[in-house]
Amino acid sequence: QVQLVESGGGLVQTGGSLRLSCVASGGTFSRYGMGWFRQAPGKEREFVAGISWSGGITYYADSVKGRFTISRDNAKNTVYLQMNSLKPEDTAVYYCAADARGVYGGTYRPRYRRDEYNYWGQGTQVTVSS
Repeated sequence: QVQLVESGGGLVQTGGSLRLSCVASGGTFSRYGMGWFRQAPGKEREFVAGISWSGGITYYADSVKGRFTISRDNAKNTVYLQMNSLKPEDTAVYYCAADARGVYGGTYRPRYRRDEYNYWGQGTQVTVSS
């Protein structure tokens, strides 16, 4: 059983920055594709960013490209989301997700859909004030 715990959310002004962290336990973190999703009130949970097993491949939603950076430290079982130039529309609960079912090794296939991840954290609130 994999457990994911997010931290780092908070209240920030437009144009500010936050760094989210997600610590994994209970599994082999380096074999998991990892992702960040977010859910705003009244909206569906949407993909934000993803990263391959070693961190060599990263990919983003168009809405955050150039502003957010996903990274991971396999020695610390941690994935990060650095968020810069924040906008009010970035306000949401941010969730960390792990794909522990996918085949490990070979060419990494980016995972954009919620059903491609089988473990989720509890979420951390990010609020951007205008």
